[in-house]
Amino acid sequence: MVMNWTTYFQERLDDVLEELKTYVELESPTHDKAAVDSLGALIQERFTALGCTLTVHEQQTMGNQLRLEVGEGEEQILVLGHFDTVKNVGTLATEPWRIADGRAYGPGTYDMKAGIVFSYFALQAILENHLPLNKKLVFFWNTDEEIGSVSSRELIQAEARKSALALVIEPSFGEGLLKTSRKGGGEFTLRAYGQAAHAGNDHQKGVNAIAELAHHILEIQSWTNYALGTTLSVGTIRGGTTSNVVPEYAEVHIDVRVQIASEADVITSKMHALQPVLEGARLVVEGGIDKHPMERTAGTERLFRVAQEQAELEGFTLGEIGVGGTSDGNIAASAGCVVLDGLGPMGDGAHASHEHVVIDAIPRNIALLVRLFTAL
Repeated sequence: MVMNWTTYFQERLDDVLEELKTYVELESPTHDKAAVDSLGALIQERFTALGCTLTVHEQQTMGNQLRLEVGEGEEQILVLGHFDTVKNVGTLATEPWRIADGRAYGPGTYDMKAGIVFSYFALQAILENHLPLNKKLVFFWNTDEEIGSVSSRELIQAEARKSALALVIEPSFGEGLLKTSRKGGGEFTLRAYGQAAHAGNDHQKGVNAIAELAHHILEIQSWTNYALGTTLSVGTIRGGTTSNVVPEYAEVHIDVRVQIASEADVITSKMHALQPVLEGARLVVEGGIDKHPMERTAGTERLFRVAQEQAELEGFTLGEIGVGGTSDGNIAASAGCVVLDGLGPMGDGAHASHEHVVIDAIPRNIALLVRLFTAL
């Protein structure tokens, strides 16, 4: 049996990069079902060739969701990732796959095609070296994470309920930190309805919808509580027609992030308790907090300690961090599953033109997955 998996994958690094290049050059924006399914067909081919049992959850408008299972045992480990991206087909013309300064660039490299490629090579090494899998591994690769996993949410939750734990192959943070907590979040829209009037002749007859919202904006912002990890940000405001008309309509969009699940209920209650300040005004609240926070629990800590121990066997140290962004790890956590996130590549530039992965870190990234898949 190989004793140092990092060295093992250093010797196979060219193969890993070639496979990642293939994934990247099959562009797969969320809303292009044909393009996403084209990459999905390749992923199916790769994993079934290793002996995985495939279940395809066909979708009408999104790409088909893929479930791949391998191994024996009463329990299963859920491995989560997505292969949809935010970049449209044709982006490669201006942001081509390239290697420079120890980095591999291209749309989707970091977020998060590399994670699926790493999982493939980890599983291949496990099977070729006849390592035992004491639990079933279930790889769930979805196609709409970038828009909130609208068609895969219930499927992920169902798998999470059956799983002993979930490993999310999203990118690591910074210099390789794993993500042991993620804030939950969502968006509210607050609409104000007033009464239009001529601003010069009939000002007193108007009910200013923008003024109504102004009363509430500062209150909503004041609900931010950094100690609890709760933040609210009024990000956009729209209303009125021309400056000489008292505006009868205005709306604001509010980003909400919560670190503690109970805070979601608190903020939701406060939003729906808002009452008009101006006589004749009316308020409507829409939206909500649709991503459950991935809290750092005692189970998370135990799982992270295992990852640390396995990393030390490969000669490197793992750190952890809590982040504000969400992933499918939030969805798995909402089903009561213990989650460890950020097990994908080291790099930077998600959704940006400089998106890349750090090549030197790839062997150790895959080595850690081999150890986790077999040790947990």
